[in-house]
Amino acid sequence: MSDRPPLVVPDDLPTWLRPVAAAANAIKGSDLTAFLPPEGSNPRRGAVLMLFGEEDGRGDLLLTERAHDMRSHPGQVSFPGGTIDPGETAIEAALREGEEEIGVDPAAVEVFAVLPELWLPPSNFAVTPVLGWWRDPHPVEVASPDEVHEIHRVVLDELVLPERRIAVRHPSGWTGPGFLIGDDLDVILWGFTGGIITRFFDFLGWLPPVDEPPVHGLPDYMLAEYEQRVAAAEDGDEPDSLDILDPDDRAERGSG
Repeated sequence: MSDRPPLVVPDDLPTWLRPVAAAANAIKGSDLTAFLPPEGSNPRRGAVLMLFGEEDGRGDLLLTERAHDMRSHPGQVSFPGGTIDPGETAIEAALREGEEEIGVDPAAVEVFAVLPELWLPPSNFAVTPVLGWWRDPHPVEVASPDEVHEIHRVVLDELVLPERRIAVRHPSGWTGPGFLIGDDLDVILWGFTGGIITRFFDFLGWLPPVDEPPVHGLPDYMLAEYEQRVAAAEDGDEPDSLDILDPDDRAERGSG
């Protein structure tokens, strides 16, 4: 398991981001998930960039929507990120991926914290979320339409509104937290990224409680990978797990 590097919080970090830095340094991996890389394991390692910006005095978070026809996780909303290359740190990888995917200039980003490494058991992937302040925001664009469908700058005080909060039901029986984003509120933020945001923002005290959020299914394009796995599975066997499971639900579903 990788250690989090000690980072100095910039003196000019916006006031609203200072609690985020404090929470990131205080939070434990077990506060975010029960899935942590086992001692002595050798998972594949990756990093994602949680990029916080500000426009017209309102904080926001940069997200990407994956291409709808991708083989893996089609259409899912995620942070820019990917595999850590040999010789790279998690911070270097997160900044590189942000630049390659949507053209975020690493020189415009001030990294101020790193979250604990989180493990995705089905793919044996250990992911480090890197928190950055977009000190000098600039226009970004989709570099590869084969990978990214759309870029979303989500205003934080809108994201956490009760009417944006939903429960997402997957055909496998999994149900987990989600958010509605996009200009028409027709894009579902869920899965791994939705889980990180939910648990980290809850730790921050940013998420007001919501009683019985409406349950939403997923659009067909998001289910293409799962349906292919179902079709390929042997009769009577459960298809390979996707990297979406909330650890609190596994016992209830009888998963091993």
